[in-house]
Amino acid sequence: MMRRTTTAFLLAAALAACHATPVPAQAAPYGRWDLTARDASGSWPMWLELTAGPPDGGRLQGRSGHVLPLGGVEVSGRRVRFPMPSETPREGGPMFEATVEGDRLLGAVILPTGARVEVSGVRSPDLPWTAPPVWGEEIDLLAAGLAAWRARDPARNGWRVEAGVLINTPPSSDLITRAEFTDFRLSLEVNVPERGNSGIYLRGRYEVQVQDDYGQAPDSRRMGGIYGQVAPTALPARPAGEWQRFDITLVGRRVTVVLNGVTIHDNVELSGITGGALDSHQGTPGPIMLQGDHGPIRYRNIRITPGRAP
Repeated sequence: MMRRTTTAFLLAAALAACHATPVPAQAAPYGRWDLTARDASGSWPMWLELTAGPPDGGRLQGRSGHVLPLGGVEVSGRRVRFPMPSETPREGGPMFEATVEGDRLLGAVILPTGARVEVSGVRSPDLPWTAPPVWGEEIDLLAAGLAAWRARDPARNGWRVEAGVLINTPPSSDLITRAEFTDFRLSLEVNVPERGNSGIYLRGRYEVQVQDDYGQAPDSRRMGGIYGQVAPTALPARPAGEWQRFDITLVGRRVTVVLNGVTIHDNVELSGITGGALDSHQGTPGPIMLQGDHGPIRYRNIRITPGRAP
């Protein structure tokens, strides 16, 4: 009798397994997501990467700062849940909960008070390319002074142009080109004061760090780093107060950066947006943005050559 019961149980379990509907791979939350968070104060971009384990893990780029690793990730079918990462983790902090609904990830950050920050997102595009772009005409972005630019916060605009030099004086804001670009070659010179800090945002989403780092070791949060994500292979920074040159080529999500004649990023992948980005819409064109809310900085000879698919 015991043997028959066991056999019947195993047969029923096997039949149930055969008829179970697995979650399609494209419906699981693993992969990269371009997110937008919203609350009563407004909206801001985030970026999420979920990797399958065990244990499951990944990274999250929040509103500001740098990308942080995830811990305690729980994935069940189309659902994902994890504590919001922090450089100083603590018990009882905010939780991220979301579900894949069609081609979107919908959920919220649940605060300890019970308040919700709504989050929605789409999968990050691959942005592949199979041939070099066709390059257009070079554009001098300072030829008409500030006419080609707008302030991120017009009420705190400390930018001006004098004798061809773009000068930022606090209190100020980030400065954004009115035109948007997909693939491009960008060259500029920057003069960083002592302890100065700025950034060059490609398509308004990926920050190449600008900082007074003469004599320092390469780091993703130092001069030339893809902020918080990719460290440069070298750091040929000059002393504070000297003019320095960047030559940057962005095609798809691949970037090459040359600082003072030295290649410090060679066709590296930009996996997701960095902190302070304008948006998370990685599949669309975007502007050049110069960070201006961290202190005084000077730029000159800012020129961009747009590219298009052959």
